[in-house]
Amino acid sequence: MPQSLVQIYVHIVYSTKHRKPFLRDKVFRDRTQRYLAGISNGLNCPALIVGAVEDHVHILCRLGKNVEIANLIRDLKRDSSKWVKTQQPRLADFYWQKGYGAFSLSPSHVEVLKEYIVHQEDHHRQETFKDEFRRLCKKYGFQVDERYVWD
Repeated sequence: MPQSLVQIYVHIVYSTKHRKPFLRDKVFRDRTQRYLAGISNGLNCPALIVGAVEDHVHILCRLGKNVEIANLIRDLKRDSSKWVKTQQPRLADFYWQKGYGAFSLSPSHVEVLKEYIVHQEDHHRQETFKDEFRRLCKKYGFQVDERYVWD
């Protein structure tokens, strides 16, 4: 078969360093979400949705056939962190956490996850990022070592 076809959906989750609420400003948060989507799209990993709250982000994208997940996330974090600092001088100490969660997703669950990401603000009135991340890891069968997950 001469053609290569790839359809791998990835749910990426990571926090600001020490979960600082750097993204409080909703207008700037929306711009940051669009910027992250642009980075992902530019890497041939089409972003289906990017949703952030004050201290973390969720990205649902299709992984490109020539992209390694670690490189995608490295570029997302590096490029967006540089951009944030140029756009908001008061955020000169902005950083993303070192780690991340990247979870594969069945195509049949894409719409459900998109809806979940849209409602992040409502959801996080009930659950902290740490609790959400623990829950996601448990759902996907990861054992979280609390000594190494948070920075």
